[in-house]
Amino acid sequence: MEQLSSLLLLSIALGLDAFSVSLGIGMQAVRMKYVLLTGLAIGLFHIFMPGLGMLLGQWLSAGASEWAELAGGFMLFGLGAYTVFASFTEKHAVSYRLSGIGFWLFALSVSIDSFPVGFSLGLREADVMIAIASFGLFSMLLTWTGFLIGRRAGAVMGIYSELLGGSILCALGLYSIF
Repeated sequence: MEQLSSLLLLSIALGLDAFSVSLGIGMQAVRMKYVLLTGLAIGLFHIFMPGLGMLLGQWLSAGASEWAELAGGFMLFGLGAYTVFASFTEKHAVSYRLSGIGFWLFALSVSIDSFPVGFSLGLREADVMIAIASFGLFSMLLTWTGFLIGRRAGAVMGIYSELLGGSILCALGLYSIF
């Protein structure tokens, strides 16, 4: 029971990263189709990354945790900077499409911190299947929640929501880097 509660708390902690980032992106007019797909992709990445970490845990040292956090920070900052600069350009569409390379970078950037968690789980006698299923489920649900709350806040804030969303992403990226 103690192991299950620890896994649930760890799952929520890893999913909160996805929540905070999707909150910032959700302030833009993101289509519900992309909200659904992004939540699913992030859930899958939160299953894949710790699984990969478990497989490579014996080969990689503790420095991988710093690398993963740094790489995720740079990806978030890049996505945020793009969003901030894009907020100053003329818009032709009402809805923002989270697609292409941006879709995959977003999913990877919020999931990469679960990679080093796989190291510790691989070295422990934790129930791996429950752990990675929990990581995937909570990150997916928290991503959807962040997008939906962000959509509501974006509708209230109007034109400034895209600038605020990009600024949040930049701040999260810089926080991860430093």
